[in-house]
Amino acid sequence: MPSTRIHVEATTGPAPGQNDIEIVERKGLGHPDTICDSAMESISQALSKAYVEKFGRILHHNCDKGLLIAGQVEHRLGGGRVIDPMRLVIGDRATLVREFDVCELAVETARAWFRNNLPEVDPNQHLVCQVELKGGSVELTEIFREPSITAAANDTSAAVGYAPLSETEQLVLDAEKFLNGKQFKGRFPASGQDVKIMGVRSGARLDLTVAMPLLDRFVENEASYFLQLDEMREAVSGYLRPRLVGLDEITVGCNHLDRRGAGLAGMYLSILGTSAEDADSGEVGRGNQVNGIIALSRPRGSEAAAGKNPVSHVGKIYNVLTHLLAERIYREVPGLAQVVVWLCSRIGTPIDEPQVASVQVKLIRGAKFAALAEPIRQIVSRELKRMPDFCRELAEGKYSIC
Repeated sequence: MPSTRIHVEATTGPAPGQNDIEIVERKGLGHPDTICDSAMESISQALSKAYVEKFGRILHHNCDKGLLIAGQVEHRLGGGRVIDPMRLVIGDRATLVREFDVCELAVETARAWFRNNLPEVDPNQHLVCQVELKGGSVELTEIFREPSITAAANDTSAAVGYAPLSETEQLVLDAEKFLNGKQFKGRFPASGQDVKIMGVRSGARLDLTVAMPLLDRFVENEASYFLQLDEMREAVSGYLRPRLVGLDEITVGCNHLDRRGAGLAGMYLSILGTSAEDADSGEVGRGNQVNGIIALSRPRGSEAAAGKNPVSHVGKIYNVLTHLLAERIYREVPGLAQVVVWLCSRIGTPIDEPQVASVQVKLIRGAKFAALAEPIRQIVSRELKRMPDFCRELAEGKYSIC
């Protein structure tokens, strides 16, 4: 890695969790944007596996232009019906080969994701797939023909990652995972998967605004709806309160658009568990960052990771790697309160030789920067050297991207 200088600096000022105000969002499993990210990433992983099986290496592809177009339903207490299915547009580039049908594999993978993650969705009836995968440009596909262990970056792009999560960030993430967890779904089968949480912390008080539909086949009347919703709200509140560390108070509100006495117009109901059934479309890149949250007080890059190839596309590789680096530096080097890692590529340069590798650290009281800088550089150098292994792990789905 001769061309990369690893820059390390100490920063001052409060960490995001120490500011007076902090805002954090999480779009859950069934949110249309998260569906797009997850489904398109699954397609990239499936293509990577198929390419390796047939050709011994991953071929050029970027399935990162996904659009989920909402369908149409008719809600009814006791159970409604689907009128028009959702449509998933699977787009951008892929290497088309004779050995297998790329478009067919993409559709099968997308349907499998819906089947495995959204139990109310029958992907054969409730989903239409429109595949728009075309061959890539000569310049970019040639990158994949090079015999080198590490590919050249296919773009000049930057990414940033950080660690650790603040208490607010962790609580927002935990809340959604709890609401979409097996235990909660078993206790409350009426709860849909389209969970969205906005956390606003003011001082030591955290207010969570939760949006989550109830499946209409489990709702007999308006009283049943609000009773179940209150029980669900109490369950998540009870789960989160014991997890408070530095915060003094947490409040949870659910479905704030609801209006008692307004009938169907005053209840957030769903047939399929996702608002993509009739209310909200989704798009790759509009959802969570690769660490699972949207933290408004944190730095962030401009690239969407989902669906991009794990061989040369730094918009994916560096997005995940910066968070991984920040986490490992924070855990391995004592004396750090906060770590932020920046990586910037230069198109055509090997991906393990970023033109910029910068680490910003906030020290805990009493820590000496002079003693920490070199161990930090060694960790960054070590992880960049294992880039081929990291890219393989990324292709295999070892790291979450939403």
